[in-house]
Amino acid sequence: MEKIDRLDKKILGILSHNARIPFKDVAAECGVSRAAIHQRVQHLIENGVITGSGFDVNPKSLGYTTCTYVGLNLERGSMYKEVVEKLNQIPEVVECHFTTGHYTMLVKLYAKDNEQLMDLLNAQIQIIPGVVSTETLISLEQSIKREIPIATGL
Repeated sequence: MEKIDRLDKKILGILSHNARIPFKDVAAECGVSRAAIHQRVQHLIENGVITGSGFDVNPKSLGYTTCTYVGLNLERGSMYKEVVEKLNQIPEVVECHFTTGHYTMLVKLYAKDNEQLMDLLNAQIQIIPGVVSTETLISLEQSIKREIPIATGL
């Protein structure tokens, strides 16, 4: 990954607060041309600095009222990729991490209610070959959600 300069960091800071801001407004704030912003953003995308663009959809607006983190323990850590393939087939699973510590994997999922959560756990996750045990943590409230801070100084 290439080094990111001060202008790149300024652009990232602006876009991380509002990804829908027009490039002309970013250019004005940065004191460069719109073409320069477009070129810089393309470069950041190509180099994997910017990994996505989209909208955050509130899961509750779609009826998903239960946010859950599930710690999974696997028979062998080497089974991780096969388990990820199975988890990827469950649409309610929105994140999956291979971790150190108490769990082999940590999964974030959304369920419409406790009944669906129980079905996801018992009939879809716990039956995946290699999954030995699970521990479920229900999120009562998301208090902080933000992007990593972008320091503009070099």
